[in-house]
Amino acid sequence: MRIITGTARGKRLQTPDGLHTRPTSDRVKQSVFNIIQFDIEGRKVLDLFGGSGQLGLEAMSRGAASCVIVEGDRNAQKAIEANIRNCGFDRGCQLIKGDAFQFLQRQKPGSYHLIFLDPPYGGELLNRAIAEICRIDILAEGGIMVCESAADDVVQPVQAPYRVVKQYRYGHTDLTIITKGGAE
Repeated sequence: MRIITGTARGKRLQTPDGLHTRPTSDRVKQSVFNIIQFDIEGRKVLDLFGGSGQLGLEAMSRGAASCVIVEGDRNAQKAIEANIRNCGFDRGCQLIKGDAFQFLQRQKPGSYHLIFLDPPYGGELLNRAIAEICRIDILAEGGIMVCESAADDVVQPVQAPYRVVKQYRYGHTDLTIITKGGAE
């Protein structure tokens, strides 16, 4: 697993030991960044279920202003710390060690322009996270949430001013793009 492009292009990323983390495939990651390529530079990014941190770090490599990566698993935290150092993003990237939902409770409205949600598949973590983000309203106006789920997981509808812009399927993986505000 590597950074695809930008200032850290080609840097290898560590993956956490164990089976608790499922890294985003290269195909899906490339697709994500093709979809949001013009919505990264200068933006504040949140990678809520960090895993290896690859989505947040890819955004940093492509010019994001800052990135907060939240991860509760200790093995994943070690991999993220090593990946932040290896990519040279010690200043712009922050790892929060702890529960994603406790982290969300401390956030202010409009805090992030780009949010990556890639929790473990098969549960309700994704829908719970989307609901909390919308309730607390931490996505900035015009911001984007990129949600990764298993193809058979159902992403619940969102209420205005949030809306699903597009859904994509890549084999057994779905991407749901949600935005706040803007025209239909």
